[in-house]
Amino acid sequence: MNQIVVSGFGGQGVLSLGLLLSYTAMKENRNTSFLPSYGPEMRGGTANCSVVISEKEVASPVISRPDILVAFNEPSLARFLPAVAEGGRVFVDADTTDERYTSLANVTAVPLGRLCGAYHKGQNIAMFGAVLLCTGMRYESGEEAVRQTFARKPQFLEDNLRCLQAGYAWAQKAGL
Repeated sequence: MNQIVVSGFGGQGVLSLGLLLSYTAMKENRNTSFLPSYGPEMRGGTANCSVVISEKEVASPVISRPDILVAFNEPSLARFLPAVAEGGRVFVDADTTDERYTSLANVTAVPLGRLCGAYHKGQNIAMFGAVLLCTGMRYESGEEAVRQTFARKPQFLEDNLRCLQAGYAWAQKAGL
């Protein structure tokens, strides 16, 4: 079972990443739950979501001890890091996270800016690629979820697929 918390500012693709994880789980016939949490602000406020992925029935979408934390900013990292389960993994944006966090053994700093290049809107998709490897789900299922998500916005599909591949390849090379 994976218990995942994704957190950041509104507009960073936090909820989209959580939904992609759930869609990927469904494509693999796993049980999943998705619980979003966000303030009234459309962009700039805080947002987070909880995703549970399991072979068994999911009893509750509420997560108290995530085994995977994705934090797109330092306030989110500071808030959720103390709750991460022992042996859990933490993913952060290498470009925006202070060294005091990135030096921790369980923190993986993903170079989202380098992976996505000029296409900054795809940083959540690159992070999805990196996290996907750690969930035990197949890359093909994640790609199918991205294709489904962008079916109505085909002008963004290829850029997002490139970001997905870059994040996944980076995670493989990093030995995650």
